[in-house]
Amino acid sequence: MGEQNHSAGKELQHRTRTEAPAKKNWHPQAYTLGAISNFMSTFLTFPIYKVVFRQQIHAMAVSEAVRQLWHEGPQYFYRGIYPPLLSKTLQGTLLFGTYDSLLCCLSPDGPHSLGHRWTAGLMSGVVEAVALSPFERVQNVLQDGRKQARFPSTFSILKEFNSYGLWGRLSLGYYRGFWPVLVRNSLGSALYFSFKDPIQDGLAEQGLPHWVPALVSGSVNGTITCLVLYPLIVLVANMQSHIGWQRMPSLWASAQDVWDTRGRKVLLIYRGGSLVILRSSVTWGLTTAIHDFLQRKSHSRKELKD
Repeated sequence: MGEQNHSAGKELQHRTRTEAPAKKNWHPQAYTLGAISNFMSTFLTFPIYKVVFRQQIHAMAVSEAVRQLWHEGPQYFYRGIYPPLLSKTLQGTLLFGTYDSLLCCLSPDGPHSLGHRWTAGLMSGVVEAVALSPFERVQNVLQDGRKQARFPSTFSILKEFNSYGLWGRLSLGYYRGFWPVLVRNSLGSALYFSFKDPIQDGLAEQGLPHWVPALVSGSVNGTITCLVLYPLIVLVANMQSHIGWQRMPSLWASAQDVWDTRGRKVLLIYRGGSLVILRSSVTWGLTTAIHDFLQRKSHSRKELKD
């Protein structure tokens, strides 16, 4: 009986991802739960993210970063949380929704090949970068302790950006550091969606509860993807923390500056990586598990109606 239930569950999981995606893939509940899961994960892991950010900017140890935040006071501990809360909520909606829609266009009848998943993931990452890069830009300025006196609030940063001309608002303001963001998001989404299902299917064969493969797959896949692209994360954080016309080095100059300030050592580039593992495990594991659970419930209700 246990083997029959496992086989039925696996078959349902497979059909959920492959059957008629073009007809019933735009479920409002999927976007809602994706947004909620990203919102909760961002709030819970924001202190970890802020410590990681300080390490990326100042190349300091974990204890040093925590001590610096402690000395600044609790009133600044959650400073900068509103942009990531909003952006991650939008990300939960965009990421899965855009990916599913693009996958339907590339392969309406299924099954979806690795090439289809890679292409859809790559393109969804591009959409995500264009839509969410301004939020990340404001967030990185707010989290830089060196900017607290000059820019005490989000409004003060927006006022600074809007004082530039049209091109300045884009290149110096909201989309500062856009190209590494584009590469990071597109490759990250492509890697995540390409290998999420194979890992999940392999774990499902072990007879585990249906939510365990989704949780572990999202956690492992998100963590590996984040670590592979971690140098780009550090580069983006450093590029987007600068404000003003006087600090506008090129992409190559910014990358060279990060490399030089880290003593030309890969180990220092990856400082903060252990906390990224923890944050990515919680965020991507929770998001993947909720999204998979919703897909299963929606497919079950559809079968009952039919």
